[in-house]
Amino acid sequence: MPEIAYVRGDATAPSVKGVKIVAHVCNDLGGWGKGFVLAVSRRWPGPEAAYRAWHRDRASNDFGLGAVQLVRVEPYVWVANMIGQRGIRTGSKGAPVRYEAIDTALGRLAVRAAELNASVHMPRIGCGLAGGTWSRVGPLVERRLARQGIPVTVYDHGDGA
Repeated sequence: MPEIAYVRGDATAPSVKGVKIVAHVCNDLGGWGKGFVLAVSRRWPGPEAAYRAWHRDRASNDFGLGAVQLVRVEPYVWVANMIGQRGIRTGSKGAPVRYEAIDTALGRLAVRAAELNASVHMPRIGCGLAGGTWSRVGPLVERRLARQGIPVTVYDHGDGA
């Protein structure tokens, strides 16, 4: 059974062969401008434009918690915009992370990754601005992706984990 590989580096620059999906968590407000999305936008403009259009047209599509949007950015690279946080600020209802939504999105991502025969690359999703903990998100990634035979690499950026 494949395990999650942990490496230090940039999740937007996976160096493995084959089809790759760079997965990350977005909010349900249409906001894009802090955290990992800045690295995504520096590398490819398409995912941000697609996310903003997806949110703008949400009355007629599946935009919402647990939804996944795949955007092709290179011949063998896709970006998965996964809606896994409610709002953008910690408030009376706690941190914006929604573990159930991340779990649902990872299940949908697993189907697409299997169809594309792709590996999945991500930062510690839901654990930055969304306020989640890897002790809760990691097992979801393992169950939904790694145990399904999908190679997963989690990237820690910079010096700290």
